[in-house]
Amino acid sequence: MLHLSAQPGEGPALFDFDSLRNEVSAAYEKDIVQAGKEAQLIILASFLVTFALVRFITHAIRDDRFKRILRNVQTSGGLHIHHLVPGIILLLVSGYLGIGLSNEVSENFVAILFGIGAALTLDEFALWLHLEDVYWAKQGRDSIDAVIITATIIAIGLIGNNFFLDFARAIRHAF
Repeated sequence: MLHLSAQPGEGPALFDFDSLRNEVSAAYEKDIVQAGKEAQLIILASFLVTFALVRFITHAIRDDRFKRILRNVQTSGGLHIHHLVPGIILLLVSGYLGIGLSNEVSENFVAILFGIGAALTLDEFALWLHLEDVYWAKQGRDSIDAVIITATIIAIGLIGNNFFLDFARAIRHAF
């Protein structure tokens, strides 16, 4: 019988989940917390979650799903408000809070605002690049490329490779 963790009388475990959890926790503590990189991890997480949600919402709006709660934002005059607008506002607010009020505002809160603002803004990178709404056109792929490049730079550059190496070792040890 295959099982993930060893139970008394069942023989050796196929996968040692407890070992994995302990090693990943130790790596997180050493490579993220002690290295002072929690804010970068929060930026990355809020960036990726926001990007995924925005893509889900925009596809749902385009496909006329969830019409009661999801729709484009427009002024009474018919002007479409792109989601890069609140993204830019969040980037400005997080910049002001992080620099101007750094002693009075939680760094993690500012990291969340920045990650959300960056995702909202970079998801419409193609709009900045082409100065027209190409979100659903072939050129709209530029936005996805910008998000992938940004997430990769944050993940590798700011968090560092030590955590990822320790994480890979923990997975190897768990088998």
